[in-house]
Amino acid sequence: MNDNGQASNCFHCDQPIPAGSHYTVVIDDQERQMCCRGCQAVAQAIVDGGLLDYYRYRTAPARSPEELVPEALRQLTLYDRPELQRSFVRAEGDDVREASLILEGITCAACVWLNERHVGTLPGVLEFRVNYSTHRAQLKWDNSRIRLSDILQAIAAIGYIAHPFDPSRQEEVQKRERAQALRRIAVAALGSMQVMMLAGAIYAADFYGGMDPDMWTFIRWVSMVVATPVLLYSAQPFFISAWRDLRRRRLGMDVPVSFAMIGAFLASVWATISNTGTTYFDSVTMFAFFLLTGRFLEMNARHKAGQVAEELVRLIPATATRLTETGEDVVAVAELAPGDKVLIRPGEVVPADGRIVEGHSSVDESLLTGESLPLPKQPGATLVGGTVNTESPLTMVVEKVGGDTVLSSIVRLLDRAQTEKPQIAQLADRVAAWFVAALLLVAGTVAWWWWQTSPEDAFWITLSVLVVTCPCALSLATPTAITAATGALTRLGLLTTRGHALETLARATHIIFDKTGTLTLGRLALQEATPLRAMTREEVLRIAAALERGSEHPVARALVAAAAESGAAAAEVIASPGQGIEGVVDGRRYRIGNPAYVAALSGGDVQAALPGSRAGATRVVLGDEEGLVASFEFADQLRPAARETIDALKALGFKVLLLSGDSPGAVGRVAQELGIDEAHGALLPQDKLNRLKELQAQGAVVAMVGDGVNDAPVLAGAQVSLAMGSGTQLAHASADMVLLSEQLPHLVDGVRTARRTLAIIRQNLAWALLYNLLALPAAAAGYVPPWLAAIGMSLSSLLVVLNALRLRRGRETSGAADATPLAPAATASGA
Repeated sequence: MNDNGQASNCFHCDQPIPAGSHYTVVIDDQERQMCCRGCQAVAQAIVDGGLLDYYRYRTAPARSPEELVPEALRQLTLYDRPELQRSFVRAEGDDVREASLILEGITCAACVWLNERHVGTLPGVLEFRVNYSTHRAQLKWDNSRIRLSDILQAIAAIGYIAHPFDPSRQEEVQKRERAQALRRIAVAALGSMQVMMLAGAIYAADFYGGMDPDMWTFIRWVSMVVATPVLLYSAQPFFISAWRDLRRRRLGMDVPVSFAMIGAFLASVWATISNTGTTYFDSVTMFAFFLLTGRFLEMNARHKAGQVAEELVRLIPATATRLTETGEDVVAVAELAPGDKVLIRPGEVVPADGRIVEGHSSVDESLLTGESLPLPKQPGATLVGGTVNTESPLTMVVEKVGGDTVLSSIVRLLDRAQTEKPQIAQLADRVAAWFVAALLLVAGTVAWWWWQTSPEDAFWITLSVLVVTCPCALSLATPTAITAATGALTRLGLLTTRGHALETLARATHIIFDKTGTLTLGRLALQEATPLRAMTREEVLRIAAALERGSEHPVARALVAAAAESGAAAAEVIASPGQGIEGVVDGRRYRIGNPAYVAALSGGDVQAALPGSRAGATRVVLGDEEGLVASFEFADQLRPAARETIDALKALGFKVLLLSGDSPGAVGRVAQELGIDEAHGALLPQDKLNRLKELQAQGAVVAMVGDGVNDAPVLAGAQVSLAMGSGTQLAHASADMVLLSEQLPHLVDGVRTARRTLAIIRQNLAWALLYNLLALPAAAAGYVPPWLAAIGMSLSSLLVVLNALRLRRGRETSGAADATPLAPAATASGA
């Protein structure tokens, strides 16, 4: 007792009671002091369970709750530490957290369903999706309501292991998964060969007149000994998966297979011990061998289908060269922080997102954007983590690290697309769940009928029915196709960010384009340069470029880019915002800008001398003290292959529209050049949305392509939306797909791939249903022996996977994809 009359040690664990603790439990009508809430909960559970004799007869204090928790589960609490979460958890707001996890133990689509349902019901879990191909899970939770360790423990409670995603660890997990699968296959193969040899002897003896009873009994016992490790070791994954499903009161695809294997084995054991009846050891071992082989091939195909996401994750290097006041310091990339300066040598990978402060080089962005040629970079240009510096050293200031980088956002979007299920996939999942229940009912009916008709055949026929109709192919039909297609498009630079995108794009009838930054590059280019005196085009461009050389105005940049000579800048330069620039070139004073500003230098009227301009063009004029010298017209430059892309979309059956906030004249010019029949300019975002809703009300399935903030409402309103890679983050968040490559022909490839994906999913589902419709009556009629049922089910699943992997070949060659850039008339030169 302490000075206050309170027990100094906990009644449950005998540990000292911290000062200020007031945890009590009434035991034997007496209030007992506890040291913590955990001991209080355990003691109360003992009391409530009527187990008070535990305290009367115990010879030592009970273990504390911490001692009762396994070491592995205690270690999970380490993941709650902020300093550890910094490397893999992304914060959204005050309490919302997001992390990428790896799940070990996933064997089939039913495992994915079980984890998503179990974790999704935990209070505080906002979102939990599992990518079946990569076994990566995207988790979002409210940190004020539930801890990450609690979620990891909940996953462990149903028999799976979850840990933060680490590319090297995932590779290790996949290698271990393959090695273990090969060991199980080897045991099953060896067992099935031995048992089949022994079974062959019995079959041959039956054919040629019988076998000595002692030898017959001996072969049965040897077969049982050989088949036992196959059942207990090789077939273990099927039993574990089935038990998980049954514990959760769900009928997964491994339930009928497990019933068949265990039933066949137990019946064979009884027949061996009693020395009567038929044994099925050969069928059991062949079940295991063929099913494991099919799962192994499907696993390899799944790893290949998810390879793109893994390649993206592995782009970031482990170390970086950080520049300090004392020199260079090689540090882990995880240690970089915004504001750090890093040196990127030729051949090295950019470790984070940032901006160049020193150096000129070219950077290979092909794995991120699909652009095959390195892009030139200079001071002020942005660099994206994961790209490769190809030529000269660059010094970069880090701006974004970890989960905030472009690469991390791409991986998150790709994971989201591969884990979200389109409507056709959700339908297949529901059908598969009911299919197993129907299968068990049909198997019971078949068993009853054959028991009445031919009892000696009832067991093996029921066995065949259970195995041959396992809905593995039905569950694999959609996820493998979606993963393969999104991986192929990501290689092209077309990132799929929503699971429904491919299905909806395949059904789209109309496609709406924004103009600026979508069909055009979003920057002015010189279209016409017209000398108004006896001067050449090159001479007037040289004078204009000299005046504009120090300006950052879009018109200035276009003129400097179009000038053939990079001469010196003008002297005595005076800039008048909103009007133009004045300066001295070759001893003469010039002005360039709007006509009124230039006319004021000579004092004359310039309008009469100006030639007519094209609709939608931006005009500036050049003049001196004697009058006008030249007229220049500028327009937004069309993207390369824009016309070919529009033509290809029309050939695919799309109705193409152009809706823009730009002037009607500029919009009309672009529509005419691209062959777009319906185009509207001067539209507000609400106007675009109204036109979109009009089309949808008429039954159209609309795809929207845009890039800016003003496109976000329309992108969100369309059935499927695509944002340009250079667009805003808001546009990306509102879009279902992102064109990282900025190459319009890849939209055509996206449509073709989407249609192929939907076709392959339908083929897979049709095959899975047709196979079951044909196999079930044949098995129920006794035409399919158990070993053939195992082969048929495995081949059915493998066929579905291989059919889906055809999508990994990427785009088909198309006119749009192979088209050359636009004709010179649309280039900056205007020639």
